[in-house]
Amino acid sequence: MEPGQHKAHEMATKQRDIGVAEFFARNRHLLGFDNKRKALLTTIKEAVDNSLDACEEAGILPEINVEIIDMQNDRFRVIIEDNGPGIVKEQIPSIFAKLLYGSKFHSLKQSRGQQGIGISASVMYGQLTTGRASKVMSKIGEGEPAHVYELKIDTKTNKPEIISDATKEWSKPHGTKIQIDLEGLYQKGGQSVDEYLKETAVVNPHVTIIYTNPKAEQLIFPRATDVMPVKSEEIKPHPYGVELGVFMKMLEVTPSKTFQQFMTTEFSKVSPKVVKEICEIARILPNVKPKKISHEEVEKIVKAIPEVKIHAPSTDCISPITAELLEKGIKKEINAEFYASVSRSPAVYRGNPFQIEVALAYGGDQPKDKQARVMRFANRVPLLFQQGACGVTKAIQSINWKPYGLNQSSGSLPVGPLTILVHISSVWVPFTSESKEAIAHYPEILAEIKLALQEAGRSLAKYTAKKAKVKGELKKRSFIQKYMPHVATGLQEILGLDKADEEEILRNLDIILEAKRGKLDNMEFDPTKNEEYDEEWAKIGKEESSDEEYGEEREDDEE
Repeated sequence: MEPGQHKAHEMATKQRDIGVAEFFARNRHLLGFDNKRKALLTTIKEAVDNSLDACEEAGILPEINVEIIDMQNDRFRVIIEDNGPGIVKEQIPSIFAKLLYGSKFHSLKQSRGQQGIGISASVMYGQLTTGRASKVMSKIGEGEPAHVYELKIDTKTNKPEIISDATKEWSKPHGTKIQIDLEGLYQKGGQSVDEYLKETAVVNPHVTIIYTNPKAEQLIFPRATDVMPVKSEEIKPHPYGVELGVFMKMLEVTPSKTFQQFMTTEFSKVSPKVVKEICEIARILPNVKPKKISHEEVEKIVKAIPEVKIHAPSTDCISPITAELLEKGIKKEINAEFYASVSRSPAVYRGNPFQIEVALAYGGDQPKDKQARVMRFANRVPLLFQQGACGVTKAIQSINWKPYGLNQSSGSLPVGPLTILVHISSVWVPFTSESKEAIAHYPEILAEIKLALQEAGRSLAKYTAKKAKVKGELKKRSFIQKYMPHVATGLQEILGLDKADEEEILRNLDIILEAKRGKLDNMEFDPTKNEEYDEEWAKIGKEESSDEEYGEEREDDEE
């Protein structure tokens, strides 16, 4: 045997299959377990997201208990309990101890989870860092027993390893409770468990969250409404978003007898007339059998689809928060002086419906000399990491915020007392990685975010213009009031009046000044046309308004 052949045979003996669980066990950072602090947050996030999805699917107002117990030496016990519909006994091991197992991957409707990885990855991380099994208890209704499992994941086979299986009494009528021991790090701040739960309460006003942190401090986020979100309906894929390989696979497995039947039953918004137009462009017959269509013909079909006008997909599959509830949520958590919210009409990327909603909170207790705070959400889930890589951030940076009364360096976030909230609802959110932390830079999505922010920004511009106008008037008024006594004295001397008349002149001047309140600055404002406003704001913006001035401004508004 030649040396090269010997080496090839030796290398061949080392080749073997790689299990999906084994791969993610070695690449846990792909799932959001980069470090101990992030691992703690990711575990709670995945469990809470699952609980919210389950409750909403069953039409139950969610009540979620989150508890973190400090077990010392960077080890924590995480317990999440919900009042959802529970899980059928046979499915519990696979849902919690098998990666890529779930009901949402093939379903085209809005949901928090998508890939069937999240909670099972948390179970795997817990056993990798502590060696302990996770405990799951679930009950599906009154009179039913609660099933209790202790589970691990066999990372080589990606199958659940059942340590114990028992039943017990549980006073709760239905629900699920999971306990995971893991290595973690608890810290407060912008990327903490506390912030995640707070932001979750903002965009889920129908949920009650009871949270006990590792210091045994309890926080309660009560629901703000008893109205459940509109239930999203599952839809079929839209032909505009189909890719060549996916289309070929669909042709192979379809039970349809003809191409026309395949197109009208497997896709949404496709009528026989649309199929006829596609067939004419692709030069194929509508009654051809799907399995008989060649690779070349599939390519022609896929190229023909964009040339035919097809109605946009149904938007019943998404459930937006609505501008009204979004504004209520942000008012509850952020103390500001001005709020604006916008909910755009649904749009489509790659055949997937999506909808953008934004809210702005300006002024109040927010810092004036720092960049605006950005709150990003996807399907009602906070995105706390990778802000710089997110399409939401890029869209915000692409807007010129100066006409809206804020300072901004080129290509940066605006500077000022502002919080910017952006939410995307979609049947398939295009995340940049499996850890679901940033939105991909799809042009259609970025354009919708920009349009929504500009719409909300116009309301903000009116407010900041009014505030600047009032501030300018206060400044001019202070100058006039400063010299009014001198004017009164001058008039008294010129007219030869008595000293008592000087006081009457001063009172009359004050009456004239008061009659002109709100009319000292007649400058009209249009952020798209008035260049003079930018210069005026640049001057006024250098001077901070005092609390006394702000109080006078509010009184003026009331008048």
